[in-house]
Amino acid sequence: MTFDQLLILIILAITIALFIWGPWRHDMVALSSLLACVFFGLIPPERAFAGFGHPAVVTVASVLILSRGLQNTGAMAALAQRVVPRSGNITISMLLLTGLGALLSGFMNNVGALALLMPVATDMAEKQGLAPGKVLMPLSFATILGGMTTLIGTPPNLVVSGFRDSAGAGSYGMFDFTPVGLVVTLVGLLFIGLLGWRLVPGRGQAGAASFDTGTYLTEALVGEKSAAVGKSLGEIGKVLSAEDAQVVGLVQSDARVAAVAPWQRVQSGDILVIEAEPESLAASLTRLGLKMVGGTETEKDKKVVVQLGGARPLEDTDGRKKDQDKDKGVPAGEEMQLRELVVMPDSFLVGRSIQFVHLSTRYQINLLALSRRGRRSVRRLRSTPLQAGDALLMMGPDDNLSNFARDQGCVPLAQRDIGMPNKEKAAIALIAMALGVAGAAFGLVPAAVSFATCVLAFMALKVVPIRNIYEALDGSVIVLLGTLIAVAEVIESTGAADLVAQMLLDNLAQGSSVVALALILIITMTLSDFMNNVATAAVMCSIAISTAEQLAVNPDSFLMAVAIGASCAFLTPVGHQNNTLILGPGGFDFGDYWRMGLPLEILVVVVSIPMLLWVWPL
Repeated sequence: MTFDQLLILIILAITIALFIWGPWRHDMVALSSLLACVFFGLIPPERAFAGFGHPAVVTVASVLILSRGLQNTGAMAALAQRVVPRSGNITISMLLLTGLGALLSGFMNNVGALALLMPVATDMAEKQGLAPGKVLMPLSFATILGGMTTLIGTPPNLVVSGFRDSAGAGSYGMFDFTPVGLVVTLVGLLFIGLLGWRLVPGRGQAGAASFDTGTYLTEALVGEKSAAVGKSLGEIGKVLSAEDAQVVGLVQSDARVAAVAPWQRVQSGDILVIEAEPESLAASLTRLGLKMVGGTETEKDKKVVVQLGGARPLEDTDGRKKDQDKDKGVPAGEEMQLRELVVMPDSFLVGRSIQFVHLSTRYQINLLALSRRGRRSVRRLRSTPLQAGDALLMMGPDDNLSNFARDQGCVPLAQRDIGMPNKEKAAIALIAMALGVAGAAFGLVPAAVSFATCVLAFMALKVVPIRNIYEALDGSVIVLLGTLIAVAEVIESTGAADLVAQMLLDNLAQGSSVVALALILIITMTLSDFMNNVATAAVMCSIAISTAEQLAVNPDSFLMAVAIGASCAFLTPVGHQNNTLILGPGGFDFGDYWRMGLPLEILVVVVSIPMLLWVWPL
């Protein structure tokens, strides 16, 4: 083993450990790995960022923008409304919903496909009398499966295609992934629709009037005339217990009390942090005359108070009365709405507290409560860093709430449209997308050029407003791709990939090409359950190619095994963004995913190995 091989393997091991451990975001880990290679002389400084010019990066960026266009125009939502029945036979509804999710994710971003169908899924769950998670997890898994069917279905496929091109064999075509991917997807969908959804834990109350996101943490202001004034926290707790609510924190003089005691007295102006179910929030507050507090303003300087049911006069800190609509910039008489939104993995809000968004001044809405399933925090709402999957209870005019959800990357948890459908632009989007797919599928132009042309058409025809083009890009994915492509080239150029492949063959595969193929698939699948699938594909491609070369067999079989394995993260909520997105809305715990995910992954291995050997013979 040379020094360079040892060095890159150490960097790779640390990188994988950081991906799995998760102290930093995946793009930070990838960038750190790249810079480590530069500082240790494994990559020339002038070549450090060459990976950002790779066709896979351009194609991924283009597909993200195209997906946003298809979503914003309402083209896919209209299709979902017509295809998926909300009631009737559960099995048929489940198969149609998951089948549509898989179909959409073959041609648009997986997360976008899931986001489009989540309101349909929650509505179906309510009408079928199911816990929401029993529909959301099958839908999430189906959209992940569907991504493996085409070149643009998921970023790992583009990474695999790029490595094949770098090896001198040319890139894959649009539908080269389809023969194996489609069979695996169809078998997976049958399992999910017939049996899998029954294995999902039924968290929450089936048939609840609103989406079950677990309990909310709500801030409630104790007014001068509140029945809570002068009572102890223990006495207040007894009153709230009748509504299945409880006090979990106290804020006095705009500072949270570290430890609350049952005998502690409540004063006017205090803020109680109350844990309650969404359905019992109003009743919990009414019993004691408490008022919900918006989570965006500094209550010490200005009390922004809202009540269920609409606007009311406010009292500023100097005692003057104000009208909420006038103070907040909301047209007088406009109806106030309550809406539950879930934070998407690529949302601007992830890692930030709500105070940075300036809800009251920019959108004229308020954050009333936060639900984070499985965790409890009694920090102030305005200063709590949000996470992917958090559910937010928002209040404001309907259009303002829709604008906030669209701009900040949130998904509504009820059957509502985020944007107004535009039939003309939807038709343009579908035609442009079809031409882009055709151009890449028939080899008229490279995929990167074909889809970049589609993006230009979207911009010229205003399918996606020019000002929103770059908002559609997931910068973390772009950085991840651009950096790890360069790191993977080092793994190959130093001979480290050959070394790992040789160890794999000698110690595990015992020289058997079929066993080696199965190992590549299983290892890739396992890594993908705990680290980003793009990173997994980038790491495993070099090893897969080296393994095939040492066995003197067809490398396509091994590259396709990497593509399938990287697209099958079903055991954890962190393996794929879609799994993270349903964590809060489904009320899931970390260990809930394997119940359906493990048999599904075993089924994928059983089906894909013979299909790989048939379609891409060794």
